[in-house]
Amino acid sequence: MVRVRFAPSPTGMLHVGSLRSGLYNYLFARHLGGTCILRIEDTDQTRYVEGAEQNIFEMFRWTGIEFDEGPHVGGPHGPYRQSERTDIYRVHAQMLLDRGTAYYAFDTAEELDRMRERQKAAGVAPKYDRTSMRNQFTLGEEETRRLIDSGTPWTIRLFVPLTGETRTSDLVRGESVFPNKTIDDQILLKSDGYPTYHLANIVDDHLMEITHVIRGEEWLPSLPKHVILYDAFGWEKPQFAHLPLLLGPTRKKLSKRDGDVSVAEYLQKGYLPEALVNFVALLGWNPTADREIFTVEEMIAMFELEKVNKAGAIFDLEKLNWMNGMYLRQMPIERLAGDVLPILARAGFGNVEMIYAEAVVDLIKERITTLNDIPTFADYMFGPIRCIDFAYAQKHWKAGTQEQVAEMAGRFARLNPAEWTVSMIEGVVRGYAEELGLSAGKLIHPLRLAITGRQVGAGMFETMVVLGQGTSITRLREFTGPAV
Repeated sequence: MVRVRFAPSPTGMLHVGSLRSGLYNYLFARHLGGTCILRIEDTDQTRYVEGAEQNIFEMFRWTGIEFDEGPHVGGPHGPYRQSERTDIYRVHAQMLLDRGTAYYAFDTAEELDRMRERQKAAGVAPKYDRTSMRNQFTLGEEETRRLIDSGTPWTIRLFVPLTGETRTSDLVRGESVFPNKTIDDQILLKSDGYPTYHLANIVDDHLMEITHVIRGEEWLPSLPKHVILYDAFGWEKPQFAHLPLLLGPTRKKLSKRDGDVSVAEYLQKGYLPEALVNFVALLGWNPTADREIFTVEEMIAMFELEKVNKAGAIFDLEKLNWMNGMYLRQMPIERLAGDVLPILARAGFGNVEMIYAEAVVDLIKERITTLNDIPTFADYMFGPIRCIDFAYAQKHWKAGTQEQVAEMAGRFARLNPAEWTVSMIEGVVRGYAEELGLSAGKLIHPLRLAITGRQVGAGMFETMVVLGQGTSITRLREFTGPAV
């Protein structure tokens, strides 16, 4: 049975690249009827960020990606936090010592710095030199035991053969060969008793019976070390797949300079989780060339690691905006209105009724990119006009326009509330324009200016219907255009 895991470190808010890794593991497991595990890799306590773990849980909950096992699940399937499993790693480090595939090292930070300086001066790539440093091999068993018993700080390092080569296999990148002389004797257990990423990662993947390791390309240099570590334990290796990097517009690794990189920022900016998941899924995976909008169910049915690209994927914000707009137009109005109410409250528009929010969202959904656009694009729908497009006003407010607007207000006031419909409002405007011998646009533009203050918006008559008869008439009567 397929078992995969997503194993983030709580060192910051969930990155969109991490969202993609978690998503691909989820899609792969669901496609093959397997299990997807969430594991928190928090052994590096110096980089731990308060609230980061909770952010991971919340962001995946928001995106709708559900894990089968993990610390958020509880019960017999958790918690899977590495900081709570340190005894397990120490036992396995001892197993490697007993097998002769790991060893004690006693080098101080200063000694390691001097070693690197010697290597740099000699033009040699930095790598632990176990033939010259203070470790189990150069000190001998008796001195090693004496130092341990005396409380001298020690680490445990992986024993990498100095000759031969290590072959790796990757479902995305194929076969690779690494000369062993280029692979470092990685620290497995630190002097504080905590494991490094490498030891904890391999032990957990083995004990949790992980069949496929699907992770970002940044972990590719660790692959030969992990292959050697599996062999050092005598364990069967999972299959590996390393996902392409996410790149910014300049084709460099995506960073804060390219815009938002945390999932929470897209939530805060009013993007829909369905759109973000769809967009992120296509960053390196192409299920078909004839469409770009997919439900999660469709992605599960189509997902194959063989269709994941090697080349880096460009994070195109314009495409995300387009995709989010597409989802906005497809979503049920009730869902969108419920999501936009707290956004309106944060913008200072409190006490908006749900039914009115639904009407406004339905009115303008074709013209916005994110839900956060609503308080700025259509602020006039929730309170007094906040800003006037004066260039638009100068163009369309002529001599006599004030009187024409007042006349339209009077004609609108004579309509019964039941007649406050798009067709009736349009009939009033076009009938009055015909009387004046003008095109309807000569009245619609000042009408829009007095009602919204903007040049751009939804249909004018539809806007007035949603805004209401009383508010529309009041604005027409109170608006004073520019001096002409």
